[in-house]
Amino acid sequence: MKAILMTAPGSPEVLQLQEVPDLAIQKPTELLVRLKAAGINPIDTKLRQRGTFFPDQMPAILGCDGAGVVEAVGAEVQRFQVGDEVYFCNGGLGGHPGNYAELATIDEKFAARKPRSLSFEEAAAAPLVLLTAWEALFDRCNLQPGQRVLVHAGAGGVGHVAVQLAVIKGARVCSTVGTEEKARLVRQLGAELAILYQQTDFVQAVMDWTEGEGVNIAFDTVGGSNFFKSLEAVKVYGEAVTILDFDTANANWKTARMRNLRVSQELMLTPMLQGLVAAQQHQAEILEACATLFDEGKLKIHLQQALPLAEAATAHRLLEAGSMTGKLVLVI
Repeated sequence: MKAILMTAPGSPEVLQLQEVPDLAIQKPTELLVRLKAAGINPIDTKLRQRGTFFPDQMPAILGCDGAGVVEAVGAEVQRFQVGDEVYFCNGGLGGHPGNYAELATIDEKFAARKPRSLSFEEAAAAPLVLLTAWEALFDRCNLQPGQRVLVHAGAGGVGHVAVQLAVIKGARVCSTVGTEEKARLVRQLGAELAILYQQTDFVQAVMDWTEGEGVNIAFDTVGGSNFFKSLEAVKVYGEAVTILDFDTANANWKTARMRNLRVSQELMLTPMLQGLVAAQQHQAEILEACATLFDEGKLKIHLQQALPLAEAATAHRLLEAGSMTGKLVLVI
């Protein structure tokens, strides 16, 4: 099969299209999937730059997100059959092969049926960002109808699905964005307020929007000082969740302490990294629930650009350039 191999940590040029042996089913509960598309995520570029979680297993095939057609099933598979269309977040961290390839294997417990209303490219763009937003808002923060939520970078990969999931839940949403075009997008997705953070103090804008009270939940997808500034926009006994490391060098927890805030971190890769089967099954259930939302027209994925598999290095350069709207995928 053809695959993009990461030959060593480094620049995008370490991603090389090569011919490698076909994958085969190793366990009776596995699926062999003929991939049609693979999603590109920031974790891919970080692993390419610094090395994977399994540096002794090189070269590696990156790519956590995939969508394709079941080509073969193990003897004990019950949920799927040959010809089924699936999407999933699995592999790509340096151990189990990722999805920048023509074939993938996955335990049936971790796969979900592809939304009928989405193309393979759209479906491949969705899993990691859906799981991140769902876990952050629902599993970490227990978002409730009527609550107010601040979503940072609401036109980005995670942000644009977080806005929609919050609205579907019945929450009221405001979001920071960088341009008027992105402001229009987040409003179309259901945000009541789009804050151009380069021109406006987002804390003041949030306070004006909430009549001085603050939001119930701040969802940080930016990191750095942005997280700690966000705490100023959260109401007393509210919550803040981030998908990035805390900036410990410049940490200021006084606001969180004085407001009795609950602070959470979200890393949807934890179940895969630690082999937590029940948690990975829960993630597949999340993707099944989101497939229903897609097919009911309640949820959309914004696909910015699709590139051929051979142009994986170009896709990494585009993502690393920043200011991405929505998602990038590779077409296989």
